[in-house]
Amino acid sequence: MSRLGSAAPPVELSKKKAVARLEEAQQRLLRLRLTLGGQIGEQKIGPPLCVVFEGWDASGKGGAIKRLVAPLDPRHVRVSQFAAPTYDEKRHHFLWRFWPKLPGWGGMAVFDRSWYGRVLVERVEGFASPEQWGRAYEEIVEFERTLTDEGTIMVKFWMHVSPEEQLRRFEDRAGDPLRTWKLTDEDWRNREKRPAYEDAIKEMLKRTDHEKAPWHVIPGDDKHYSRLAVVEKVCEAIEARS
Repeated sequence: MSRLGSAAPPVELSKKKAVARLEEAQQRLLRLRLTLGGQIGEQKIGPPLCVVFEGWDASGKGGAIKRLVAPLDPRHVRVSQFAAPTYDEKRHHFLWRFWPKLPGWGGMAVFDRSWYGRVLVERVEGFASPEQWGRAYEEIVEFERTLTDEGTIMVKFWMHVSPEEQLRRFEDRAGDPLRTWKLTDEDWRNREKRPAYEDAIKEMLKRTDHEKAPWHVIPGDDKHYSRLAVVEKVCEAIEARS
């Protein structure tokens, strides 16, 4: 069962070695993705691949996603970002808006945030009632089991960063004219509520970690390590189904 731990990398890895290993992992992923898509190899198409990213603000989700999809042809992967639901989306069950973005056989999708908003931001900020987010854990697990029982390879990441490193990144963004758009008043407010978010994250990891879609907590204080770890974990998940 995945739990929050240290945000520091478990091993020391120089930037040079991390970059070299990342390039190797990206080429490994490219071969696996082409095989799943039926572009190479003997099989026609493989199972859907869905990679879900959640994490703290400024935890490196965007950078990890960029490295994950960099070696792939844009026609072979779709990246979907999810913000607050629209008025029309709120008229439906909270899982409704995610179905159209899911990959089919031979396809790959990357989700920048996901249905886990129900038990994270919606729980902490009061956008969902205790009854709604309380039953969402079981709804989410059943949703994921429905997909994985049909063959989907699902890889879920929580990008973990320490409060000290998060603050440093916030300040870097605030001082960079080309990156200030990535820092909002909401980010600062969320940081003040970190203890409440930690409680929500820990419960999420405990109650939605299951055999067919386990959580991978990625230490994110070192971006070079975290990007490498993400690509390698996705490769391992695909190879485990080969």
